[in-house]
Amino acid sequence: MRLASNNLNDAPRLRREPRPQGPGLPFACFKRSLDIIGAVIGLMLCAPLLAACALWIKLGDRGPIFYSQWRVGASGWLFRIYKLRTMATDAESIGDARFAKSRDPRILPGCGWMRRSHVDELPQLLNILLGQMSLVGPRPERPEIIEQLRTAIPGIDRRLATRPGLTGLAQVRNGYTNDVQGARRKLAYDLKYLRGRSIRNEIGLLLRTIPRVWDQTAM
Repeated sequence: MRLASNNLNDAPRLRREPRPQGPGLPFACFKRSLDIIGAVIGLMLCAPLLAACALWIKLGDRGPIFYSQWRVGASGWLFRIYKLRTMATDAESIGDARFAKSRDPRILPGCGWMRRSHVDELPQLLNILLGQMSLVGPRPERPEIIEQLRTAIPGIDRRLATRPGLTGLAQVRNGYTNDVQGARRKLAYDLKYLRGRSIRNEIGLLLRTIPRVWDQTAM
């Protein structure tokens, strides 16, 4: 089992859950190959856009361009996720994890479109190359949020049976949510994805992501 972290000595682990039987070695090989090829092509094609966004953030806020945060990976291992920083550097006080909200005042001027278009998530292609994420899978969630939801949604750890994804069935069908009811819907979609993993479904979800790139519900 791989501990997905930049530092193996200080990377925390949320909880070790037994990994359910996967769909088989051919699927696993296909999925990893697709992840690597897709991430490399994505980074090459999006490099000019990422550079322009980075310049806008740096000139407008003078703070760091990138933002990293602990997220829950496969089997409960935690890893550092990378995003373009679209919120103020003091958006959250230490330990104060909370959902984003509509018209969130923490979002930097001119950066709302990066969130709605998911451009801010493109640095996660690096997480995919590192084997911490996949192109398709459950959305990577913060450990604090997972802990908050465990009481209301006891089966939420079952979504940790595979690497989290840049896109997935819950992301395509449900979009962003910021409440417990939405988290329950996301879990139902995540479990449906896990039960039906196949090469055909992976490609289908990637194609279905294209018209959902611009998401007005993103906060």
